[in-house]
Amino acid sequence: MTAIVQITPEIGPGTGVGAVAFHLEREWQRLGVDVRRFTLAEAGGSWLPTPGGGLGGRLALIGRVMWFSTVGTRRARSHLRRHPELLSICHNDAVAGDVYVNHGIVQAAMRARGHYRVRMARNPLHLFTTTRDRFRYSSTGSHRLVVNLVTDEERLLRESYPRLAIPTVVIGNGVDIESFRPPTATERDAARGELGLGTDDRMVLFIGNEFGRKGLPLLVQAVARLGPEVRLVVIGGTPDMVASESAGQAAVSLGRRLRFAGAHPDPRPWLHAADALAMPSAYESYGLVVLEALACGVPVVATPTGCVPDVVTDGVNGAVVEATAADLAAGLSRVFALDPVAARAAARESAERHSWAAVARRYLDVLTGLRAEPGPSAGVRGDVS
Repeated sequence: MTAIVQITPEIGPGTGVGAVAFHLEREWQRLGVDVRRFTLAEAGGSWLPTPGGGLGGRLALIGRVMWFSTVGTRRARSHLRRHPELLSICHNDAVAGDVYVNHGIVQAAMRARGHYRVRMARNPLHLFTTTRDRFRYSSTGSHRLVVNLVTDEERLLRESYPRLAIPTVVIGNGVDIESFRPPTATERDAARGELGLGTDDRMVLFIGNEFGRKGLPLLVQAVARLGPEVRLVVIGGTPDMVASESAGQAAVSLGRRLRFAGAHPDPRPWLHAADALAMPSAYESYGLVVLEALACGVPVVATPTGCVPDVVTDGVNGAVVEATAADLAAGLSRVFALDPVAARAAARESAERHSWAAVARRYLDVLTGLRAEPGPSAGVRGDVS
């Protein structure tokens, strides 16, 4: 059985790209596949600081991305040349590996938020990544296959990079349906009690580290339009981001109805207490938190980005809304009016069709389909069957 190596700066549970690699790794190991890692440590970047808040955090992020894109690319390619037996999947930054998983397109995200040229020009990291990815997608020597997470992302990829020279396929992300499950009545009561929620309170949950792109300001305005029983809890963000957002007029008007809980690696305690997850994003390459919420039996109110059109059915397990405060507030009201037992059951059922086990097998099918002839970016011999 051929081994698989995943190339990405970090691998671990939680949310984000690192969590995708983590879950694939775990499912493949359960199937008896030899899975290896090429992370920032293997690229010699362990000395780089972990990104945090403020200017220092932004500089740390730039340093990590540039290191893994340049030094990481060179060292990953060298590693693959020394190990031609490996099948390789790259998730982020490095331009190396048989398969590249497209976890997001900077140009699409900036266009979705408006003022595209200004947003691109004022962030040197955006300019760097678009230049890097222009080479990635236009060169037949970079990867053998690109995986897009949803069909719409494949369309956006071709629009952003019209000289795309690599075949593509669509494979969605998955969800850990064992860890993310509906709470028992006792667990739900305990979770809500921790937040001081009463029987008649309705808790809206927001999870995300990019408040602007993910639409938190819009959500705050929407909750302000609803009754005093509606509370908003925000998971994620740096202290600087929280301070800025909480100072806004709409946030101040909510008072104790708005709570910033900070960043947490495990959102389940808050999902167990929630009546709805809201994700009014301008752009999502997928939106894993949507599946995690549905798996916990939490209806989702979201804009039609990422996986939302595929997994959320308006009036059944959530609501699909436009990016306005009025429509978002109306969507939340529709969800609160649903029969809670039926809505939670429908949410869970929709998530069960997207288990990580099924996704991992889909990736194995794709890897098996790569011919034994060595590809341009890594020597590939044998298969994973």
